[in-house]
Amino acid sequence: MSKYVFVTGGVLSGLGKGVTAASIALLIKSMGYSVTAIKIDPYVNVDAGTMNPYMHGEVFVTEDGGETDLDIGHYERFLDINLSKDNNITTGKIYSIVIEKERRGDFLGQTVQIIPHVTDEIKHQIELVAKKYGSDVTVVEIGGTVGDIEGLPFLEAARQLRLERGPENVVFTHVVLVPRISTLGELKTKPAQHSMQELRRIGIQPDILVARSSTPLTDEARGKLSLFGNLPPSHIFSNPDVDVIYEVPLRLHAQGLTKVLAKKLELEYVEPDLSPWVEYVEKFNNPERRVRVAMVGKYTKLTDSYLSIIEALKHSGTSLGVRPELIWVEATDVEKGVVNVQEISSSVDGAVILPGFGERGVEGKINAIRIFREAGVPLLGICFGLQLMVVEFARNVLGLSNAHTTEVDPRTPHPVVDLLSSQRGTIVKGGTMRLGSIEVKLIPSTLAWRIYEGVNVVSERHRHRYQINPAYLSSFEENGFIVSGVGPEGFPEIMELRSHKFYLGVQFHPEFKSRPLRPSPIFTAFIKALVGLPLS
Repeated sequence: MSKYVFVTGGVLSGLGKGVTAASIALLIKSMGYSVTAIKIDPYVNVDAGTMNPYMHGEVFVTEDGGETDLDIGHYERFLDINLSKDNNITTGKIYSIVIEKERRGDFLGQTVQIIPHVTDEIKHQIELVAKKYGSDVTVVEIGGTVGDIEGLPFLEAARQLRLERGPENVVFTHVVLVPRISTLGELKTKPAQHSMQELRRIGIQPDILVARSSTPLTDEARGKLSLFGNLPPSHIFSNPDVDVIYEVPLRLHAQGLTKVLAKKLELEYVEPDLSPWVEYVEKFNNPERRVRVAMVGKYTKLTDSYLSIIEALKHSGTSLGVRPELIWVEATDVEKGVVNVQEISSSVDGAVILPGFGERGVEGKINAIRIFREAGVPLLGICFGLQLMVVEFARNVLGLSNAHTTEVDPRTPHPVVDLLSSQRGTIVKGGTMRLGSIEVKLIPSTLAWRIYEGVNVVSERHRHRYQINPAYLSSFEENGFIVSGVGPEGFPEIMELRSHKFYLGVQFHPEFKSRPLRPSPIFTAFIKALVGLPLS
């Protein structure tokens, strides 16, 4: 039977609960215990797939095609395991199950209520995930902040689970903000006090407190949190801002969190081997060289929209002793003429054409691609990035004026990018894209084949509805823009420009499988191209 660590948050969102939960999971795993992690999102959406990235950051795709919260990405990267769509539980998912059971007659004769029916289903779904992975410990992060109406059923379910299983099997960790007022130079604990008070009103007394702040906690602040939070100072942990998130578990461990968790959960304490993470952080903080990378996208005002790509660049860069400096280029500003891509192209070492959907910013991206291609700047296009690389090449090299993707222009005379045949007639938007892990066959002797070290077939994660139109491939290949990877349906998954130093587009999302200690081959090859290193 799994033990549980619930991670809740107060004061405001964006505190780093996901990183805290992932750090706790890593520390427990490093003691030799099996661990899985669950993200609970109280929104009524069934999953994250239909939400604008500006609303909730990137959509992280799992191996089994789940469109999940970005914190699932944190869990996978810290734990170096593949999770599934089941690891992301939402209000929409829970209510759909409960309503389906009611319609089927499972509750016949009963008045279906939040308590016990909804809370019982929440507990059941959590236990199903723990059983699926056979985990000794399951870390459960409850999204949002304490006091949110939509989060109350999940907090109640956690309270009940503690009552049913006992304090040795269920531990509550609360993450709070301790702001520093710059004019006073003082850390203020009052917001955290109110947050813990609200949690206790709901019926939950935190066992562990993680305090987020710009600077380390002072003894005075720790004392106040202990007094008003009703927990010993040894159970209060400072989590100040760091340059790299993989330093967080090291800092928490140094303060004794691992021992406290082991004691509270009645687990035998084993000193964890965190040396690979210490080495990673050391390499990240002391790069041998730096590169500038232009990041061209349409959601650049919220960089969490591209979180996994940012992390993948860091992973590959750190493995090579390189620190990428990201230069954000908003595609809509390129369209308006506010941003001069010509100037940017002469000041960066490489560029990434970021994924996205819809018409906004498309012409800006296409213009940027042309400038980078003509300037010989190493370029990596991801998903929609590849598709627009194809559109740009068709217009400016093949001479197919008005070539486009039918996603943006359904009447284009040259649909070089078109809707997948499997998507035709699809009406429901949620969960219906080409999703999850799909095999890609690599063409021998190509750049892509060399990047994957001569492997013939690789597996990468996908999220798209459109494909490169095979009808135009002969014209592309005659002009050096060749296909170097194909999917099981036979359409292009990877294309590369032979005459270019590094000009590669991929239909899949290699960032989703990149790990700090096991970086993505695609991003590693890209960084190598920026610093002039050979592939092998």
